[in-house]
Amino acid sequence: MCSAGSTELVESLGAAHVIDYAREDFTDGRARYDVILDNVGSLPPGRLRRALTPTGILVANGGGSPGRVFGAIGSMLKLVAANAVTRHSLRPIIPATPGGPAHEDLLAVTALIEAGQVTPVVGRTYSLADTAEAMRHVEEGHSRGKTVITVR
Repeated sequence: MCSAGSTELVESLGAAHVIDYAREDFTDGRARYDVILDNVGSLPPGRLRRALTPTGILVANGGGSPGRVFGAIGSMLKLVAANAVTRHSLRPIIPATPGGPAHEDLLAVTALIEAGQVTPVVGRTYSLADTAEAMRHVEEGHSRGKTVITVR
């Protein structure tokens, strides 16, 4: 799922089917998915669950707008609480926690990148001194690819 302007990019990364979120509501229940990876957090988990198969898995890698009281962490905690009362598996990815990505997981992703099986997309790069500007860019919610902070 992406904007119309990102369709070509997403297809070039290997997507078999691309949904323009401005034209199609994939959460309307007409199509069902085994796994939904939510990298943005712009839709409530209840809507995303409507698009899951009965035993589907929702993996949340983004927590939505940082303007809320508890920001992204609050959204992730709600997902953990909802997981206790739903038949779906709701799994937040929270780095730097016991359930977050392990060193071995990150090495496996690195190996996939080096083998050319995963292609990271870098949208913008900022220096460490411009981190505040980079964060504002990400908060706008329309980043194409990852925003990178260089430390050197």
